[in-house]
Amino acid sequence: MNVLSRIYRSTGAVLLVCFLAFFPGTEPAEAAPTPPPSASSKSEGPQFYSDLSVEVSGVVDGDVYASGQNVTISGNVTGDVIAAAQTITITGNVGGNVRLAGQNVTISGDVSRSGTIFAASIIVTATGKLGNDLVGAASDLKIAGNVGRDLMVSVDRLSIDGTVGGNATYYSDTEAQIAQGAVDGAVERVAPPQSTSEERSPGASFVAWLRGLLYALVALSLVTLFAGLLFPRWLTRVTNHLMPSPWKALLVGFLAAIAVPVALLVLLVTIIGAPLALTGLLVWIALSLATFVYGAFYVGRLLFRGDQHPVLKSFVGGLILITALQVPWLNIVVWLAMVSFGLGAQLLEFHSQRPWSAKSELDATSPAPLPGAVDDGDTSARTL
Repeated sequence: MNVLSRIYRSTGAVLLVCFLAFFPGTEPAEAAPTPPPSASSKSEGPQFYSDLSVEVSGVVDGDVYASGQNVTISGNVTGDVIAAAQTITITGNVGGNVRLAGQNVTISGDVSRSGTIFAASIIVTATGKLGNDLVGAASDLKIAGNVGRDLMVSVDRLSIDGTVGGNATYYSDTEAQIAQGAVDGAVERVAPPQSTSEERSPGASFVAWLRGLLYALVALSLVTLFAGLLFPRWLTRVTNHLMPSPWKALLVGFLAAIAVPVALLVLLVTIIGAPLALTGLLVWIALSLATFVYGAFYVGRLLFRGDQHPVLKSFVGGLILITALQVPWLNIVVWLAMVSFGLGAQLLEFHSQRPWSAKSELDATSPAPLPGAVDDGDTSARTL
């Protein structure tokens, strides 16, 4: 088994045991918290602790699971210690393994077996000892004590002034500071793989940009062609809201682009409105994507004021819009304008299609009664 796979497996083990350690240590609010063992007490079986500050100073005949801000093991533990905290300090004796995750980890006691530690800073003091292996990852790792067998870590800075009984393998960008004779076995530094990507020349970058532009021209032009061929009347009706006064559509689209996502988010956090929010989100995405088609047709209508075919207007307008979207900085302005105008025009058209609007327009176009005519309930009017 290589070093990297062991580190990965150890990482998963630490995260799992920390998860298991947290929940068994959480008790109902009405239950009194279990006090940590004192120096004179003795506990048997696995012990679970979860508090702001946890100190195990007695004798535990079993494993210890602890989580909190500060965890201190100053007593004697016959089994393993599995802990997750901001600061972890082990000054006592641990008969099994230690599995630790935190910000600062200090070991100045005696750990009979191995240690798997992941932290920003790991210090094994002169009085600290691990009987077997030390596996983990840290930004700073200082070993002034004794590691009985192998050292396998991923670090930024490593210093060994104590002793390592086996091999020392570390992943790092920098060379470790190892005292003479501190490592009995082999010392191996594995440098992280360097990026093999080469910087492209300006000519290659231009060719890549040109390929992307050609792809966008072909793909989006097909979209505008089919839209102009299949939905010419709808394109005309929507863009009619942009021809006389586009600023109204711009205002409506801008306000809708802000208000609709907020409303969908509010619905999403509710239980009843969640399905409606998801449906509305899909519709809103479809309307936003369709703004390109309406923007292309609108640009084509501005260029061709005659009776040219809608396909021609959509195609030419699409070419101009695609090209503008490929220009840096200009593409941001064009995209914002396209979305705002397109959403506003669509919403105004949907608003004009409401049923009562059609009835009001029909009443407005009906002839007015003649002056002096009186409606007596019949279909005809008589003059006074």
